[in-house]
Amino acid sequence: MDKIRVIIADDHAIVREGTRQLLEREQDMEVVGEAGDGDEAVTLATKLRPDVAIIDIAMPKLNGIEATKQIKALVPSTAVLILTVYDNEQYIFALLEAGAAGYLLKNVHGRELIEAVRAVHNGESVLHPVVASKVLKRFVPSADKAKESPPELLSEREREVLKLAAKGMSNREIADQLSLSVRTVQAHLAHIFNKLQVGSRTEAILYGLKSGWFAVDDLL
Repeated sequence: MDKIRVIIADDHAIVREGTRQLLEREQDMEVVGEAGDGDEAVTLATKLRPDVAIIDIAMPKLNGIEATKQIKALVPSTAVLILTVYDNEQYIFALLEAGAAGYLLKNVHGRELIEAVRAVHNGESVLHPVVASKVLKRFVPSADKAKESPPELLSEREREVLKLAAKGMSNREIADQLSLSVRTVQAHLAHIFNKLQVGSRTEAILYGLKSGWFAVDDLL
């Protein structure tokens, strides 16, 4: 079984060490590098091309927002998972729009972090409940705007998949709901990303929220 290759970027050595020990207890994960600042994180990601990069926001030389932008530009296949103490809206939206696939606060339990790494590696989005609440409050459209439909460039099936993804369903749950294989769901999501010119499920959902494609009831 191929292991999920991870790099950890945090300016606190004890956080990196603890995260490494937690992840490396899992048979399907391997920490291939650590970075103590944003510049080093970008260099490591470019050199090692990990599956997942776990990144803090407040780091020397280059903050997590800029590091995320550069990593997604240089290594689009690397999923960025933010792990931080900050839940400020300006950070949340800047990072999600920079291409982060997940955003967790450091008060999560170890098991939640492990599952989040697997989820973003599978192309899913992971948002801490506090973060998800802020996203919904900012992007849930008005009743009038919510009546708008996705552009015709998305097929009916793709709209169904995106709507279920917006409800927080995993690829497996979407597949079960629509009687499809997980591989087919992944293919639909890849087509959606390409058509909307985004790089992750999180970005696609934000695109839909901003465009008013989802009513409040669709997301609760």
